[in-house]
Amino acid sequence: MFNNKQNNKKNLLVLALMGGMTCAQAEVLVILPESGPMARAASSIKLGFQSAYEASGHKEPLKFINSDQKQLANVLKKHVTAKTKLIVGPLGRSEVDSLMKAKPKIRVLALNEGTKQAENITRFSLAKKEDASALGLILSKDKIEELIVLRQPGIEAEHELFLIALLALSGLPMQVVEAPPKQIKKHQALLLLGSNGWMIAQDKLPKKQIYTLSNAIEDDRPIPLGMKFYDTPALYRGQWADVQMAYDRHPVRMPYQRLLAFGGDAWSIAQLYLQDPKLREAAFEGRTGTIQIQGNYIQRTPRCYQNTRKGVIAL
Repeated sequence: MFNNKQNNKKNLLVLALMGGMTCAQAEVLVILPESGPMARAASSIKLGFQSAYEASGHKEPLKFINSDQKQLANVLKKHVTAKTKLIVGPLGRSEVDSLMKAKPKIRVLALNEGTKQAENITRFSLAKKEDASALGLILSKDKIEELIVLRQPGIEAEHELFLIALLALSGLPMQVVEAPPKQIKKHQALLLLGSNGWMIAQDKLPKKQIYTLSNAIEDDRPIPLGMKFYDTPALYRGQWADVQMAYDRHPVRMPYQRLLAFGGDAWSIAQLYLQDPKLREAAFEGRTGTIQIQGNYIQRTPRCYQNTRKGVIAL
């Protein structure tokens, strides 16, 4: 999906200028699993993080710690020193909760949601509720009043949290069907939840008012005509040279390309906290969408796209 490989020098210059303002002696402790079930995802995040760090021109040392099968309290006790100015991570939800219990005294950018809150811990993630919020905005703009949902058999549970969030945010009535309707009314929307292969195998889909999720969009695979979806801007716009650099170093499939972009945005947020440890508000156009920081809350709004006869366009 990296169709535009032109570097946006202005974007890198801004990051470099941001980097020049940072305290030279600051050490960033990055806690990610290097083994175990989350290692592959963590590897892409780390690569995106490192590439954005290098592009920014920052000189602060990064210290990476393997969190797999380790107690977070012990990791903090062993590796946090007087030079540690910021912690990035961990990645697992249970690890984030453990971090909350440990109550570190320095600023933390956790890379997942958790069930608890702490004053100096901010959480940044690719949360389903943000995906639901983005899709809800499209449905509202399109004046949709009813949602028809078609789900791939056998994987319904994968989309349960997303559907709950979407219905809570949109308030739309929903009906679940087992086959695509022959036609949909002006105020209705058809939402397909499943893999790319399953989606493109559906016969005679409508050409309008059809929607899906980003996980149904894959490298060089067909997208039904008229389909609308949200996704990571870095996959469709070539302005983030660091993401392209990370991909060139280690080509990966599209789900992991999104994690490269996520790692890059994590570094951009980390820069802001290094510049101002007491930062409460900020906003910027990131690789994964519009990033807004309000206190300890980060809102990520992915970009919405539609497949047309001229190709995929941003909405």
